[in-house]
Amino acid sequence: MERLSTTLDVVADRLSRLRNRHFFALDVLALLFTPALALMLRLDAVTALQEFSYSLAVLTALFTVVKVATFRLTGLYQRYWRYAGIDELARIVFGVLLATLLQSILFLGIVRPFGLIDAGFPRSVPLLDGLLTLLAIGGLRFSVRLAERIKQRLHTRRDESGENTLIFGAGDAGIMIVEEMRSNPELELRPVGFVDDDPEKQRMRIRGLNVLGTREDLPRLVRETEARLVIIATPRASGQTVREIAEICERARVKTKTIPGVYELLDGKVSVRQLRDVQVEDLLRRRPVDTETTKVGTLLRGTRVLVTGGGGSIGSELCRQILSLHPDELLLLGHGENSIFRIERELRKRLDDSPALQATTTVRSVIADIRDRDRLEQVFAAFRPQVVFHAAAHKHVPLMEANVEEAVTNNIQGTRQLLQCAEAHDTDRFILISTDKAVNPTSIMGATKRVAEMLVRDAALRTGRAYTAVRFGNVLGSRGSVLEVFRDQITQGGPLTVTHPEVRRYFMTIPEAVHLVLQAAALGDGGEVFLLDMGEPTRIIDLARDLIRLSGMEEGRDIDIVFTGLRPGEKLFEELSMDDETFAHTEHEKIMVCTPNGDHAYATWSEEQHERLHWEIDRLVATAREGDAVQLVYRLTDLVPDYADEKRERLLERLEQAGTEAQARLRANAS
Repeated sequence: MERLSTTLDVVADRLSRLRNRHFFALDVLALLFTPALALMLRLDAVTALQEFSYSLAVLTALFTVVKVATFRLTGLYQRYWRYAGIDELARIVFGVLLATLLQSILFLGIVRPFGLIDAGFPRSVPLLDGLLTLLAIGGLRFSVRLAERIKQRLHTRRDESGENTLIFGAGDAGIMIVEEMRSNPELELRPVGFVDDDPEKQRMRIRGLNVLGTREDLPRLVRETEARLVIIATPRASGQTVREIAEICERARVKTKTIPGVYELLDGKVSVRQLRDVQVEDLLRRRPVDTETTKVGTLLRGTRVLVTGGGGSIGSELCRQILSLHPDELLLLGHGENSIFRIERELRKRLDDSPALQATTTVRSVIADIRDRDRLEQVFAAFRPQVVFHAAAHKHVPLMEANVEEAVTNNIQGTRQLLQCAEAHDTDRFILISTDKAVNPTSIMGATKRVAEMLVRDAALRTGRAYTAVRFGNVLGSRGSVLEVFRDQITQGGPLTVTHPEVRRYFMTIPEAVHLVLQAAALGDGGEVFLLDMGEPTRIIDLARDLIRLSGMEEGRDIDIVFTGLRPGEKLFEELSMDDETFAHTEHEKIMVCTPNGDHAYATWSEEQHERLHWEIDRLVATAREGDAVQLVYRLTDLVPDYADEKRERLLERLEQAGTEAQARLRANAS
């Protein structure tokens, strides 16, 4: 048995080394015999070879030339047959059918009517020859795939030291994971079966593994198979599904790993290298919707795209997803050189790994401050971007409460200068990344982002261009987010700090938010504020408890949660639209469009009102440069009347107190 195994291994290894030049030679050899075999099968007599020897020689030469030329034309000599699959099988069938059709036309339309062969030569030979060719060509190539499979199985049987692994999800992702586990014994993972909730897959056999049961059967299957690991291989699963499976595995005392969600799989490929522990992001992701990507691809393919804040959490993910759509140029603009350096290096690695991307797209980095008008003019004049995604902003609520001037100059003045450059240099589309904190704002950050939305609408109405804003809530995993704070606190041994037991926020994963931003960008005609469907709000305390559990700890025993009170400018609940806004669904089920009414119906503004908006902003920016934070808050209220009175008054009290203390320190130092 050992000798047979070794012999099979050697044969499989040699077959797996066959290349397309070898297949070309083997094809020619096989094609020289298929017409003769077809003739013998048709007449059921070996003597037919001698009787029609001349005709057979003519047709063999003609058919061989036709088939080889057709195979080259259809790309059969440009495939790597070691990993042949359905696509390669379809290519073989298409190539052989096309060759059979051509040789039949030549046989019936030219060769036979013009007497180039014997009159009694059977007319069915071209068709029989086509069937034999399909068997020969397909058999030769798939023998390599079969050899690779045999080789994998032999290595799998020899190596019994791998960790028994159950794969939840008997779909494409699960199959890819199994194939990689089998082809890489060094991973030390041994697949023992699939688990899937689909009733039609139960008791089926897929890639040599049985579908053993559903999620309810996991505890029993873990015991029966002695599994040490369960891999959740369902990138389209909802957070609720991931949560339930993770909890079942936790009760069964078996390790759990998962693959990224579908929005994170930019190339659609799944690998064992992507396996990771279940994270909070996995528990909150929603089931993805099948969306039409043609519009987004048409919008960005072959265009010059600028992303501001390109090194930030949202900006960098925008760059990743935009790159996959093959823009002509992708410009990464940011003020922090380190973050831009990191994302540029990542994108260039993707370009190096993809000749198709490398041939179509150029990535450039631009270090610039959006508050520097002269620098922005240089950038727009040099690169003339056709599409701008504006993700650069100061976003931390408590920090901006203490640094009002920075919030105004960056979020308002920076946005206005970008819009002015976009108008001057004929940028077709401008997409502002906004926030739900701009709705009935209670913070400086929210109020400044509200003014930024107003500026985008104003520019759209004046120019008639597709300048829009996209409004959504918190994203999981962004720098400085609550999730990052919790992880740092867990690393330090706690406690986890939550401002209020009932504080709730809307959350999305960064890849999903960016995916929807790109979809919204393709929907905009100009002046819209798009609203992303954020699902149901999540209590921050529940997020903290999930993270504690996933870290293998227990609340109250290993780590505590303490309440610190709402911070300056913070809301208990976030809102997605204002009272004087109406919203309607778009063709995308997760994107809505907000329409302002009453005093905020900018479409009804006169030229005088447009001028007043910019006059107010000029006055606001001048006050910011003077450093008068108290006066700045009053003037911001003139622009955003619904900036909450109670919150504003508390901020003014703090600013006035801070100013008094600063003056006292100056007097003390002077004396």
